[in-house]
Amino acid sequence: MVRNATYGTALTTLIGWLLWIGKPVLLPLLAAIISVYVLSTAAASLGRVPVVGQLPPWARRGLIIVAFVVAVILLFVLVINNVAQVAATLPRYESNLDLLITRIANLIGIENEPTWENLRRATFDQFDARSLVAPVLLSLRGFGATLFLVVLYSTFFMAERGVLVRKVVIAAGGEEPGKRALSILARVNERIGQYLFVKTTVNVILGGASYAIMLLLGIEFALFWAVLIAFLNYIPYIGSLLGVLFPVLLSLAQFGTLWMAGLVLITLSVAQILVGGYLEPRMMGRAFNLSPLAVLLALAFWSALWGLPGAFLAVPMTASLVLIFAEIEVTRPIAVMLSSSGHV
Repeated sequence: MVRNATYGTALTTLIGWLLWIGKPVLLPLLAAIISVYVLSTAAASLGRVPVVGQLPPWARRGLIIVAFVVAVILLFVLVINNVAQVAATLPRYESNLDLLITRIANLIGIENEPTWENLRRATFDQFDARSLVAPVLLSLRGFGATLFLVVLYSTFFMAERGVLVRKVVIAAGGEEPGKRALSILARVNERIGQYLFVKTTVNVILGGASYAIMLLLGIEFALFWAVLIAFLNYIPYIGSLLGVLFPVLLSLAQFGTLWMAGLVLITLSVAQILVGGYLEPRMMGRAFNLSPLAVLLALAFWSALWGLPGAFLAVPMTASLVLIFAEIEVTRPIAVMLSSSGHV
């Protein structure tokens, strides 16, 4: 018993170390696999479209890959352009924030206190937002390289799907083991593909609603913040909070008024509640079969291991593991404990 526990602990530590040290290779690879789930489900959904549905499966997959490549290029261009525009508007933002802080000091009655002047010199006057632009531009180089690898891997994965069944049967060592392996893969593909496709659809709806709200309120860079809100919504629980926080902070810098920041906070929160609390549970169905505790633990583990990208990948990877564990007799109790209902 003690020996098995020791071996298990050593194996877990080794796997964790390999995941941490292999981040540059594994991260784009896993992101590509997750992308293939969404692309495959989208290609299958095109089969129900009147005209496009008449095309052969390889042609539908080709259309989806082209659309994916175009979307990734547009995303990278959007990020680059908005970073440059933010750098140009930083002096105005700093001036607005300075005026807001001064008004708050007047309301509190500490504008004439010597301590307030000292506090400003030690805090706000020491912060130079423009100095952050150079590190952000440098990090975009790595972001672009990762996007390129994700697109490249996704394209090859989609091209390999046609011969995957034959490879699995051969690798499993026969017809019967191959059928069982294919059954597990089919369940994983269906559940994860459904979850990711529905989640992506929900995020697009949330991003569109947030874009309309910010456009009506006159928030600058509304499209960029709407895309960011849609991506952050992949992160359970804290993603929606961060998605609202960034535009609220921007409204403070842009307008320099608390009431405008409050209006942005309320309207974007209402959109998050309507989409996340009403629309998403009705669209998700049984695709999401993880307990809230399992989601939190997965989020903490993958975030500590890989940072923000790990938070994006935490739920689909954990859900895949639960489905695989459910098919193995020894690990089935783990799958039951991690599931939301106990039925796996």
